[in-house]
Amino acid sequence: MTHPHPTPDRTPSEASPPPLPDDLRAHLTPPARDWLAQALTEAATRPAPAWELRLAEARPRCGPAHADAARVLILRAAHPAPADLARVYQQGTADERRAVLHALPHLVPGPESLPLVEDALRTNDTRLLEAAVGPYTARHLTPHLWRHAVLKCLFTGVPVARVTQLATRAHGDAELARMLADFAAECTAAGRPVPEDLLHVLALTDPAAPPHATHGGTPHGKES
Repeated sequence: MTHPHPTPDRTPSEASPPPLPDDLRAHLTPPARDWLAQALTEAATRPAPAWELRLAEARPRCGPAHADAARVLILRAAHPAPADLARVYQQGTADERRAVLHALPHLVPGPESLPLVEDALRTNDTRLLEAAVGPYTARHLTPHLWRHAVLKCLFTGVPVARVTQLATRAHGDAELARMLADFAAECTAAGRPVPEDLLHVLALTDPAAPPHATHGGTPHGKES
Protein backbone atom coordinates (compact mmCIF):
# COMPACT_ATOMS: atom_id res chain seq x y z
CA MET A 1 0.00 0.00 0.00
CA THR A 2 1.38 3.41 -0.94
CA HIS A 3 0.75 6.53 1.12
CA PRO A 4 1.56 9.58 -1.01
CA HIS A 5 -0.44 12.16 0.93
CA PRO A 6 0.52 13.22 4.47
CA THR A 7 -2.18 13.93 6.99
CA PRO A 8 -2.83 17.70 7.13
CA ASP A 9 -1.93 19.68 10.25
CA ARG A 10 -4.71 19.87 12.79
CA THR A 11 -5.59 22.10 15.70
CA PRO A 12 -4.95 20.78 19.26
CA SER A 13 -8.62 19.92 19.69
CA GLU A 14 -8.63 17.95 16.45
CA ALA A 15 -5.41 16.18 17.50
CA SER A 16 -6.98 14.70 20.64
CA PRO A 17 -7.82 11.01 20.24
CA PRO A 18 -11.42 10.01 20.97
CA PRO A 19 -11.94 8.40 24.39
CA LEU A 20 -12.18 4.65 24.56
CA PRO A 21 -15.86 3.77 25.12
CA ASP A 22 -16.48 2.08 28.47
CA ASP A 23 -18.32 -0.83 26.85
CA LEU A 24 -15.34 -1.48 24.57
CA ARG A 25 -12.78 -0.97 27.34
CA ALA A 26 -14.52 -3.60 29.48
CA HIS A 27 -14.14 -6.25 26.77
CA LEU A 28 -10.51 -5.67 25.84
CA THR A 29 -7.58 -7.31 27.59
CA PRO A 30 -5.07 -4.95 29.23
CA PRO A 31 -2.55 -5.43 26.39
CA ALA A 32 -5.27 -4.67 23.83
CA ARG A 33 -6.32 -1.53 25.70
CA ASP A 34 -2.71 -0.36 25.84
CA TRP A 35 -2.22 -1.06 22.14
CA LEU A 36 -5.39 0.78 21.18
CA ALA A 37 -4.53 3.79 23.36
CA GLN A 38 -1.16 4.03 21.64
CA ALA A 39 -2.75 3.58 18.20
CA LEU A 40 -5.22 6.40 18.89
CA THR A 41 -2.45 8.73 20.04
CA GLU A 42 -0.43 7.95 16.92
CA ALA A 43 -3.47 8.52 14.72
CA ALA A 44 -4.15 11.90 16.35
CA THR A 45 -0.57 13.16 16.21
CA ARG A 46 1.28 11.40 13.40
CA PRO A 47 0.77 11.40 9.63
CA ALA A 48 0.05 8.38 7.50
CA PRO A 49 1.23 5.67 7.11
CA ALA A 50 1.73 5.23 10.86
CA TRP A 51 -1.96 5.12 11.73
CA GLU A 52 -2.93 3.26 8.56
CA LEU A 53 -0.72 0.35 9.56
CA ARG A 54 -2.64 0.19 12.83
CA LEU A 55 -5.85 -0.56 10.92
CA ALA A 56 -4.31 -3.80 9.70
CA GLU A 57 -3.23 -4.72 13.24
CA ALA A 58 -6.63 -4.24 14.85
CA ARG A 59 -7.90 -7.80 14.43
CA PRO A 60 -4.93 -9.66 15.96
CA ARG A 61 -4.55 -7.03 18.69
CA CYS A 62 -8.18 -6.54 19.72
CA GLY A 63 -9.79 -9.73 18.49
CA PRO A 64 -12.36 -10.17 15.70
CA ALA A 65 -15.31 -9.10 17.87
CA HIS A 66 -13.83 -5.67 18.60
CA ALA A 67 -11.63 -4.98 15.57
CA ASP A 68 -14.29 -2.96 13.73
CA ALA A 69 -14.76 -0.68 16.72
CA ALA A 70 -11.00 -0.20 17.06
CA ARG A 71 -10.59 0.69 13.38
CA VAL A 72 -13.39 3.25 13.52
CA LEU A 73 -11.82 4.90 16.55
CA ILE A 74 -8.44 5.02 14.80
CA LEU A 75 -9.99 6.66 11.76
CA ARG A 76 -11.81 9.18 13.92
CA ALA A 77 -8.59 10.03 15.71
CA ALA A 78 -6.70 10.46 12.43
CA HIS A 79 -9.51 12.55 10.93
CA PRO A 80 -8.32 12.04 7.33
CA ALA A 81 -9.60 14.18 4.48
CA PRO A 82 -12.16 12.63 2.09
CA ALA A 83 -9.44 12.00 -0.49
CA ASP A 84 -7.36 10.07 2.04
CA LEU A 85 -10.42 8.12 3.18
CA ALA A 86 -11.03 7.17 -0.44
CA ARG A 87 -7.44 5.97 -0.77
CA VAL A 88 -7.69 3.86 2.40
CA TYR A 89 -10.96 2.39 1.12
CA GLN A 90 -9.70 1.66 -2.37
CA GLN A 91 -6.42 0.11 -1.23
CA GLY A 92 -7.67 -1.55 1.94
CA THR A 93 -8.96 -4.97 2.84
CA ALA A 94 -12.68 -5.67 3.23
CA ASP A 95 -12.30 -5.04 6.97
CA GLU A 96 -10.68 -1.66 6.36
CA ARG A 97 -13.30 -0.71 3.79
CA ARG A 98 -16.02 -1.54 6.28
CA ALA A 99 -14.33 0.66 8.91
CA VAL A 100 -14.18 3.57 6.49
CA LEU A 101 -17.90 3.26 5.80
CA HIS A 102 -18.70 3.14 9.52
CA ALA A 103 -16.53 6.20 10.14
CA LEU A 104 -17.98 8.38 7.36
CA PRO A 105 -20.72 10.07 9.43
CA HIS A 106 -18.07 11.22 11.91
CA LEU A 107 -15.59 12.47 9.33
CA VAL A 108 -17.39 13.77 6.24
CA PRO A 109 -20.23 16.26 6.72
CA GLY A 110 -21.15 16.47 3.05
CA PRO A 111 -21.77 14.03 0.19
CA GLU A 112 -18.16 13.93 -1.03
CA SER A 113 -17.69 10.29 -0.01
CA LEU A 114 -20.82 8.89 -1.64
CA PRO A 115 -18.71 7.14 -4.34
CA LEU A 116 -17.42 4.84 -1.58
CA VAL A 117 -20.97 3.99 -0.53
CA GLU A 118 -22.00 3.39 -4.12
CA ASP A 119 -19.04 1.06 -4.62
CA ALA A 120 -19.97 -0.94 -1.53
CA LEU A 121 -23.58 -1.23 -2.68
CA ARG A 122 -22.40 -2.87 -5.90
CA THR A 123 -20.82 -5.76 -4.00
CA ASN A 124 -22.39 -8.93 -2.64
CA ASP A 125 -20.35 -8.77 0.57
CA THR A 126 -23.15 -8.64 3.13
CA ARG A 127 -20.98 -7.16 5.90
CA LEU A 128 -19.88 -4.39 3.55
CA LEU A 129 -23.49 -3.81 2.54
CA GLU A 130 -24.51 -3.50 6.19
CA ALA A 131 -21.83 -0.87 6.71
CA ALA A 132 -22.93 0.97 3.57
CA VAL A 133 -26.53 1.56 4.71
CA GLY A 134 -25.66 3.47 7.85
CA PRO A 135 -26.16 7.12 8.89
CA TYR A 136 -24.02 8.62 6.12
CA THR A 137 -26.11 6.92 3.45
CA ALA A 138 -29.34 7.94 5.17
CA ARG A 139 -28.24 11.58 5.05
CA HIS A 140 -26.85 11.82 1.56
CA LEU A 141 -27.82 9.03 -0.85
CA THR A 142 -30.30 10.07 -3.53
CA PRO A 143 -33.80 8.56 -3.36
CA HIS A 144 -33.21 6.50 -6.51
CA LEU A 145 -30.01 4.91 -5.24
CA TRP A 146 -31.38 4.54 -1.72
CA ARG A 147 -34.34 2.51 -3.00
CA HIS A 148 -31.96 0.21 -4.84
CA ALA A 149 -29.89 -0.12 -1.66
CA VAL A 150 -32.98 -1.35 0.19
CA LEU A 151 -33.71 -3.82 -2.61
CA LYS A 152 -30.08 -4.98 -2.51
CA CYS A 153 -30.46 -5.74 1.19
CA LEU A 154 -33.56 -7.82 0.43
CA PHE A 155 -31.80 -9.66 -2.42
CA THR A 156 -28.76 -10.54 -0.31
CA GLY A 157 -30.45 -11.22 3.01
CA VAL A 158 -29.09 -8.20 4.88
CA PRO A 159 -31.68 -7.42 7.59
CA VAL A 160 -33.45 -4.16 6.78
CA ALA A 161 -33.13 -3.25 10.46
CA ARG A 162 -29.53 -2.35 9.52
CA VAL A 163 -30.79 0.46 7.25
CA THR A 164 -30.54 3.69 9.20
CA GLN A 165 -33.65 5.90 9.04
CA LEU A 166 -35.46 3.21 7.07
CA ALA A 167 -38.94 4.18 8.27
CA THR A 168 -38.35 7.89 7.78
CA ARG A 169 -37.10 7.56 4.22
CA ALA A 170 -39.57 4.83 3.21
CA HIS A 171 -42.61 6.69 4.51
CA GLY A 172 -44.94 7.59 1.65
CA ASP A 173 -42.43 6.47 -1.01
CA ALA A 174 -44.75 5.27 -3.79
CA GLU A 175 -41.88 4.35 -6.10
CA LEU A 176 -40.29 2.15 -3.44
CA ALA A 177 -43.69 0.53 -2.84
CA ARG A 178 -43.96 -0.25 -6.56
CA MET A 179 -40.48 -1.79 -6.63
CA LEU A 180 -41.25 -3.90 -3.58
CA ALA A 181 -44.54 -5.09 -5.04
CA ASP A 182 -42.74 -6.10 -8.25
CA PHE A 183 -40.15 -8.01 -6.24
CA ALA A 184 -42.87 -9.76 -4.22
CA ALA A 185 -44.64 -10.74 -7.44
CA GLU A 186 -41.40 -12.20 -8.82
CA CYS A 187 -40.92 -14.25 -5.67
CA THR A 188 -44.48 -15.58 -5.85
CA ALA A 189 -44.18 -16.41 -9.54
CA ALA A 190 -40.97 -18.32 -8.87
CA GLY A 191 -42.55 -20.26 -6.00
CA ARG A 192 -40.36 -18.57 -3.40
CA PRO A 193 -41.68 -17.10 -0.15
CA VAL A 194 -41.91 -13.32 0.04
CA PRO A 195 -39.33 -12.15 2.61
CA GLU A 196 -40.83 -10.85 5.83
CA ASP A 197 -38.50 -7.87 5.62
CA LEU A 198 -40.07 -6.96 2.26
CA LEU A 199 -43.54 -6.92 3.79
CA HIS A 200 -42.21 -4.81 6.67
CA VAL A 201 -40.72 -2.19 4.34
CA LEU A 202 -43.82 -2.23 2.16
CA ALA A 203 -45.92 -1.39 5.21
CA LEU A 204 -43.57 1.51 5.99
CA THR A 205 -44.25 3.03 2.57
CA ASP A 206 -47.92 3.54 3.42
CA PRO A 207 -48.43 7.32 3.58
CA ALA A 208 -51.23 6.83 6.12
CA ALA A 209 -48.96 5.00 8.57
CA PRO A 210 -47.05 7.11 11.11
CA PRO A 211 -43.28 7.09 10.48
CA HIS A 212 -41.19 5.44 13.17
CA ALA A 213 -37.45 5.75 13.75
CA THR A 214 -35.78 2.48 12.84
CA HIS A 215 -32.30 1.78 14.16
CA GLY A 216 -30.14 -1.22 13.37
CA GLY A 217 -27.27 -2.54 15.44
CA THR A 218 -24.18 -0.38 15.24
CA PRO A 219 -20.56 -1.02 16.17
CA HIS A 220 -18.72 1.14 18.66
CA GLY A 221 -17.77 4.45 17.18
CA LYS A 222 -20.62 4.50 14.69
CA GLU A 223 -23.80 6.52 14.93
CA SER A 224 -27.12 4.78 15.29
